[in-house]
Amino acid sequence: MPRSPQSSGAERRITRALLRQWSLPSAGGDDDKEARGRVLIVGGSNAIPGAVVLAGIAALRAGAGKLQIASTRTVAPFIGVSVPEAMAIGLDETTTGGIRRRSVPLIIEHANASDAVLVGPGMTEDGDTRRVVADFLERVDGPAVVLDAAALTGLSSLAGSLDRLQGNIVLTPHAGEMAAMLRTDKLKIVTDPATAARQTAVALNAVVILKGSHTFVASPGGDVCRYAGGDVGLATSGSGDTLAGIVAGLLARGASPLHASVWAVFLHGEAGNVLAKKIGRTGFLARELLAEIPAIMNRS
Repeated sequence: MPRSPQSSGAERRITRALLRQWSLPSAGGDDDKEARGRVLIVGGSNAIPGAVVLAGIAALRAGAGKLQIASTRTVAPFIGVSVPEAMAIGLDETTTGGIRRRSVPLIIEHANASDAVLVGPGMTEDGDTRRVVADFLERVDGPAVVLDAAALTGLSSLAGSLDRLQGNIVLTPHAGEMAAMLRTDKLKIVTDPATAARQTAVALNAVVILKGSHTFVASPGGDVCRYAGGDVGLATSGSGDTLAGIVAGLLARGASPLHASVWAVFLHGEAGNVLAKKIGRTGFLARELLAEIPAIMNRS
């Protein structure tokens, strides 16, 4: 894997030319599914079971070899039917249909046997979720980690747990989630998103994907890359789950957190552009992005 150039503090545009410098790990002709990496998706709730489905399929479309999805015991069987390529893991649930804290040992068992773990899509925003995330970050050992959606809430208070992952982690907030995560005003994020992404990446020792009309990817070393090629159609329910799943899939294949993030943002945005031409700038669905990913990835 090519190393990122030393940061100059300047922004770089995410283009096909940049991606050619940061090529993805290639699959050998005799590679089996284990060699292409194992992904674990942790999330969902009784009210929002579909988010982990979108994220899981996205990880497979990005080239991961094996997929496990851990969600509440009530919805796990339905997830297994919806994604027959995945192992579905049922977790103890709260009275409100979220994941209980006592499920963490089972999550850790599967996480530590995986190459990449995504936590957050479809999870409820409550005390148990925050405790699940905190316990997970204290105990996970080995895989690359992606935190999305509800898993980002209050994350600034867990800086020590994030630091122990030594930069092998990606955070995927939009401006509102970033403001809540940092306990600051959303306007500060929107006014200067590049600086917000860079400062957060350095402070939390994590790659940060700050989503928006222009999406910024920042690394702990100060690298900042901007993708300005997306369109309004990506602002649709489930789109963020798809992006997070692509990141997890690329991490499982062996891409670095920065390279996986830059590639994922590009693939996600370009998939939206393909659908905008086929369907229209608005009205396409997040699940329709999934089938576009392999062709874009393989010709970039």
